[in-house]
Amino acid sequence: SCLCGSAPCLLCGCCPSTKNSTISRLLFTFFLFLGTLVSVIMIIPGVEKELHKLPGFCEGSGSVLGVQPHVDCSSFLGHKAVYRMGFAMAAFFCLFAALMVWVRSSKDPRAALQNGFWFFKFLVLVGITVGAFYIPDGAFTSVWFYFGVVGSFLFILIQLVLLIDLAHSWSQRWLRHADESNAKGWYAALCTVTFIFYAASIAAVVLLYVYYTKPEGCTEGKAFISINLILCLIVSVVSILPKIQEAQPHSGLLQASLITLYTIYITWSALANVPTQRCNPTLLVRNSTGSATATEPLTTWWDAPSIVGLVIFILCTLFIRVSPQPASPKLPRGRPQGQNPRHGGGDQEGGVRRAYDNEQDGVSYSYTFFHLCLLLAALYIMMTLTNWYRPDESLQVLRSPWTAVWVKISSSWAGLLLYLWTLVAPLVLPDRDFS
Repeated sequence: SCLCGSAPCLLCGCCPSTKNSTISRLLFTFFLFLGTLVSVIMIIPGVEKELHKLPGFCEGSGSVLGVQPHVDCSSFLGHKAVYRMGFAMAAFFCLFAALMVWVRSSKDPRAALQNGFWFFKFLVLVGITVGAFYIPDGAFTSVWFYFGVVGSFLFILIQLVLLIDLAHSWSQRWLRHADESNAKGWYAALCTVTFIFYAASIAAVVLLYVYYTKPEGCTEGKAFISINLILCLIVSVVSILPKIQEAQPHSGLLQASLITLYTIYITWSALANVPTQRCNPTLLVRNSTGSATATEPLTTWWDAPSIVGLVIFILCTLFIRVSPQPASPKLPRGRPQGQNPRHGGGDQEGGVRRAYDNEQDGVSYSYTFFHLCLLLAALYIMMTLTNWYRPDESLQVLRSPWTAVWVKISSSWAGLLLYLWTLVAPLVLPDRDFS
């Protein structure tokens, strides 16, 4: 059945007949979104007060570091709760990534763990989450911050790969429609979208110079914006060079404009973490009394870069494609009436719609890599919801470190180099098929 493996399920009548692989990915992604919802609730100011009731969660949490046994951490209880929720989700997906190593087909007994036992998986996630909230604080928050930084860097690169793939697929589809229908409307739409992306990028660059730089000082911000602007111009020019067009006829400014817009967003997100109040008007530093150095703390705590980042994360997660080609491309897409449902198809059996096994000859995606992607996504959510802030050594002040700035800027450079490689790879390696 669609949710409970071989057990009867009341919701099966509402579920369309589909593949086990599709249902499994959707439900694991649902677990990720469920954890994200809980994290969002945890960081709401009203919920932070209730976290005081958890034993050892705030009182005496700094004793391991040898500081005062009673630490007033009331201003970032939600921050610590999000870290523990992120740890629980990461541990859950890490567990399944390890369990599913080298699973080749559904004939492997471990494939049943991937595609069934959903109620027990939910209990495992709840158990890990409850246990995470009883981890002694000590150095946990400081150490887990760096795990989150590394994981978020890798997930930003995954988002860039997905965006590059989306941009190439988008351009190819519209150009194919234009060639097949001989309609100029497709070319007009292509030009319009490209113009909108570039216009938004230029407007964003101007606003970054206005709000995140000053005539004197703020050298880092000026350098980051200028370097990324120059790099975006370079990849845009390279994308329309005759040699590139000859090797990749579908390459064009639509892809470059989308990558440019995303790069400017990453630059904005990095500048929003610059730990200098003069160069970062959205900076928020919360101390143990709950005060903030920035005005309108409730607004800056949920800053615009974090909201945009969550929207991009949701879109990329919905369109994530991990090893989409199955091991055997000849798997049946349907079955004649009366055929055994485990060999394809999804007809009703006894009036109940059933999910069918489409991976007997080979898995349609890498189980381990899929869980690793969700693990990195959980760390990215954790860092985004906390604005990449971390408590200082005394656990009294929540600050934005330079580490977050450099990680985001480095990821933007890595993404531009990755896109540039997709353009020049057919020229550098002419014997390979990049279609």
